[in-house]
Amino acid sequence: MKLAIVGATGLVGCEILQVLSELNIPISELILVASQKSVGKEIQWQNQTIPIVSIETAFTQKPDFAIFSAGSAVSLEYAEKFAAIGTTVIDNSSAWRMSSNIPLIVPEINGTQIGQSKIIANPNCSTIQLVMVLYPILQVSNIKRVIVSTYQAVTGTGKVAVDQLTQERASEKTSQPAYPYPIDLNCIPQCDIFLENGYTREETKIIQESRKILNHPNLAITATAVRVPVVGGHSESVNISLEKPISIDNLRAALENFPGVVVYDNPQEKKYPMPIMAHQKNDVFVGRIRIDESEPNTFNLWIVADNLRKGAATNAVQILQSIIAMPYAIN
Repeated sequence: MKLAIVGATGLVGCEILQVLSELNIPISELILVASQKSVGKEIQWQNQTIPIVSIETAFTQKPDFAIFSAGSAVSLEYAEKFAAIGTTVIDNSSAWRMSSNIPLIVPEINGTQIGQSKIIANPNCSTIQLVMVLYPILQVSNIKRVIVSTYQAVTGTGKVAVDQLTQERASEKTSQPAYPYPIDLNCIPQCDIFLENGYTREETKIIQESRKILNHPNLAITATAVRVPVVGGHSESVNISLEKPISIDNLRAALENFPGVVVYDNPQEKKYPMPIMAHQKNDVFVGRIRIDESEPNTFNLWIVADNLRKGAATNAVQILQSIIAMPYAIN
């Protein structure tokens, strides 16, 4: 299998390379693509020295698969071109997620929808960890409403945001701020740009993508996304109202039995998920599971995942694994 990684030097690109190694994905040739300023540099991967090439060079090499992680502009310009020459594109950007003819995939939930599509969209990081918890709950009761508040790490914005946080903590002048305000010792209730309705684009992604992945177009869901001074790992406080009563034990069992979800929940022993424990793990962790005593059939949950792992790199590689396992796939 010939695989190209577009955006190989970015935070997600580096994580993809790590996950590919950990999961032992069979690759006969790896093509690493980055911006023009990185072309000619080399990356060490699995005892190999691999040069970075331009996306045009990668295109001429006709890879079997390409994982795009270089932003929407690159995806919009090149994904269809790669697909036209037979490359299956797994795209990490928001470019194709809400296109009706493009599958938006979390393999544990809707991997069978991949079919033979040549472009597959990887969901937003906050969406992935949310639907990984909502889906098993949907198997025991229809969901009436979801209220989610996110606490999102700076790695979700990229290296420039990590640099801003690092420089602020060192009391250094921020060379290129990623945010309009300081992020250290602060919380910023804005992830991405504001839209006309007062929601940010990040909040809208969570709402719209969750409905698409869960095949629940009328799901009542609302979101508030907040950037916090954490380097890696997104957290979410989620309030879920169900249409029928279920016991908290049945809710726990649904979550415990779902692949990729780890219930870590023992408040008496101070056991609950935190970003620091999710670091470089591929699972989604859920805890603080409790009944909302103010509303019938309603529960509160706390969800944590490494946003560069299951929220991006791991999910993309799992999509690749799913395609390889299909009988018509190239091996």
